Amino acid sequence: MKKTEHIQSHVIYSDGACSGNPGPGGWAFIHWNPSDKVIERSGYEPQTTNNRMEMTAALEALLQVPPEASVILYTDSVYVIRGITQWVFGWRKRDWKTAEGKDVTNRDLWEKLSGACINKKIDWRYIPGHKGFAGNERVDLLAVAQSQRTPLSPYSGPSIAYHFELFPLPEKIPLPEMKSYKNTSSENKAKSFYLSYVNGVLVRHTTWEQCQACVRGVSQARFKKVSSEEEARATIKAWGLDPSLYSNL
Repeated sequence: MKKTEHIQSHVIYSDGACSGNPGPGGWAFIHWNPSDKVIERSGYEPQTTNNRMEMTAALEALLQVPPEASVILYTDSVYVIRGITQWVFGWRKRDWKTAEGKDVTNRDLWEKLSGACINKKIDWRYIPGHKGFAGNERVDLLAVAQSQRTPLSPYSGPSIAYHFELFPLPEKIPLPEMKSYKNTSSENKAKSFYLSYVNGVLVRHTTWEQCQACVRGVSQARFKKVSSEEEARATIKAWGLDPSLYSNL
């Protein structure tokens, strides 16, 4: 990778993934620092949610950044960006209660993430997933691989030897309109569905119970919760399958 921009900030791409939501999860980040070094890190949680993995990815990345640093952080999680730049201030004032008086979901991570932001100048930038942005595509692969317990070898070294083009940086993209992120453990449940790929057969499931019954105990089985037709096609492509298979489901 050859950098042509003059960047003084640390640049981070972070992402989380979850097979089941709740289910096995993975988080990952790519960190480019002004000394022109790239560091990849990823991790696994046996039982978690997609939102917690998105938050953990950003948290772990920011913990690597020194105090007083300037940071440009790319994430495809509207939940993380809205939470850390808007909602968290009201939650603190209400002693970590929502406007409806309920306990804030993922309070432990919101407190840690808030702490990691102290004494740092962070430019939180939204980047849509599966749109061909190299940093986002790579960090997604790292997170998904962890969630499936097939972790990829992380890179750590000079950017000139890095195989993914992080520069030029993507232009700023407006944050999408809010979906319904209410304080509940069910995230877009009605619109979500599941994909599984077992022994050469691709199946679409309405519920996690159906998907789990299909993949449980099967070596090399692949499965994922998706929230849209676009995400489903992108998942199939990421699995290395022919996208036309989806039209037959």
